[in-house]
Amino acid sequence: MSAALTERLVSIGQRYRALPHGQKTEYLARQAKDIGISLATLHRKLDEAIMKIQRKQRSDAGTTALSYDDAKMISAVLLESCRRNGKRLMSIDQAVSILEANGKIDRRIVDEETGEVTRLTAGTVARALRLYKLHPDQLLAPAPVTEMQSLHPNHVWQIDASLCVLYYLRREADANQGLQVMGAKEFYKNKPRNLLKIALDRVWRYVVTDHYSDSYYIEYVLGAESGENLANVFIHAIQKRHEHDPLHGVPYMAMLDPGSANTGAVFRNLSKSLQVHVQINKPGNPRAKGQVEKGNDNVECKFESGLKFRAVESLEALNEEAWRWMRVFNATAVHSRHKRTRYGVWLSITPEQLRIAPDEALCRELAHTAPLSRTVKPTLTIDFLGQEYDVSPLIDAANLIVGAKVMVVRNPWRPEAAQVVLTDANGHEVYHVVEPVRRNDVGFREDAVVIGERYARHADTAAQRQAKDIELMVTGTDTLEAAQAKRKGKMVAFDGQIDPFKPTTDTVLPTYLPKRGIRLMEDAIRVELRPLDHVAMAEALREIFQGRGVRWTADHWKQMTTLRPNGEQEAALEALADELLGVAEETGITPRLALVR
Repeated sequence: MSAALTERLVSIGQRYRALPHGQKTEYLARQAKDIGISLATLHRKLDEAIMKIQRKQRSDAGTTALSYDDAKMISAVLLESCRRNGKRLMSIDQAVSILEANGKIDRRIVDEETGEVTRLTAGTVARALRLYKLHPDQLLAPAPVTEMQSLHPNHVWQIDASLCVLYYLRREADANQGLQVMGAKEFYKNKPRNLLKIALDRVWRYVVTDHYSDSYYIEYVLGAESGENLANVFIHAIQKRHEHDPLHGVPYMAMLDPGSANTGAVFRNLSKSLQVHVQINKPGNPRAKGQVEKGNDNVECKFESGLKFRAVESLEALNEEAWRWMRVFNATAVHSRHKRTRYGVWLSITPEQLRIAPDEALCRELAHTAPLSRTVKPTLTIDFLGQEYDVSPLIDAANLIVGAKVMVVRNPWRPEAAQVVLTDANGHEVYHVVEPVRRNDVGFREDAVVIGERYARHADTAAQRQAKDIELMVTGTDTLEAAQAKRKGKMVAFDGQIDPFKPTTDTVLPTYLPKRGIRLMEDAIRVELRPLDHVAMAEALREIFQGRGVRWTADHWKQMTTLRPNGEQEAALEALADELLGVAEETGITPRLALVR
């Protein structure tokens, strides 16, 4: 505004304040016409040029006629009409009208003094929603965030894969078939077949950031976001690569998004073996690893934007260009948080914080070797990959007991040792290095106790300590010696205070009414007994014949089998004996050839 206009506006403002109520609007309209501007523009310029007089606050400020329950109902309808991206589809007036028509709310207001009935306007409802903190703009606002820190370089790494939306790289060995731009006319939603043709040729970008220094590691891969690609990128990131790229070493923690590739067996095996705690972020919470998200944005805007002006003929060439840009960016760009270069801050790492990674070959072997479950033997040892390892130092550290199952992995830094993977109270995996058992030429442990020289026993396991506490409780004593003495006296457990049959004696059984029935007739009972075979019959008949002073002969056997080819019941053998003797007499057999003496 010019000085002349400012002076004119000050004069108009002074005159405006002195006019009585009812003449101010007409006065301002004339002045706006004289100046050549609209009335609204004049009001705005007056606000800028003169000091506004604060109006007296209304006596009912901070109150509303809309009830809290009605406000919640209106807010619920407005939220349900929102799209997933937060766009509101229904207006406040529409929501109020729908609820009023359904009898859910009442926006009528009755003046108690005059009896006049008025209706709440959409603006009044909006102000009431904001007063109750129920307005959709308030409810859909981002939740408060908590700033988190890492303790040193390589404490926490964040890893994220992003599909390069503009480029794909053909695999054919043709100089003219390098990095291609996905044209909007060829690749769009109505031509999905064109996208399928290059599905395996699309370029994926992996960005790894060290949370403490925000140093980047970048690598491009083909195909898809897979566990194999993730493991390869991680193995490359932890290796010492270039003299101008100091970022390397195994981090203590890695943060990733949830997904089958990130939580799959390949990367899980690798992380367990390297003692890397994997933190999988909650779905729908990109802010948790916002640093690597910003890293992807920086790479896309500051590096990939130049690929349109440079021919890239292979994936190797693309990665070489990316690594060259990465080293310059990490070494020269000043970070907004620590006000230093990224590599400059990473170099503050101490020898105790830098864990040197094994070579790539061993890392790849670890990625494809799953942790194995092993059982703790009574000697407090476990067998793993053909070697015996001593886990006795973990009795107190991990509350190990005989028969417990433990997960064991290789130790990438000490091939002769192994690592037992346990979980602490916070749910984090803790790795304990266990040493191999050394044995002499005849198979004894080199550190075994020599008989007669000294006596040594392992510390009590958690199970043994619990068993001793239970023994003291059962015997009602304070020492194990007293408990043992009491056991020798044929004590009763708990001094007889527990009656094992009390549930039986305390149970009140119902009195059952007798049931009427019918008497079963004896002649209706018929029991079919299995007849004796010929051998059993002969043995029984021999005893009967002996009792009668008759010797059993082969002729008697022939007659028996002839008369009773299917055997006979035991109760009918006496009658059969009479019959055999009678038959013998008829055939000329002398029944009493010899007396049994």
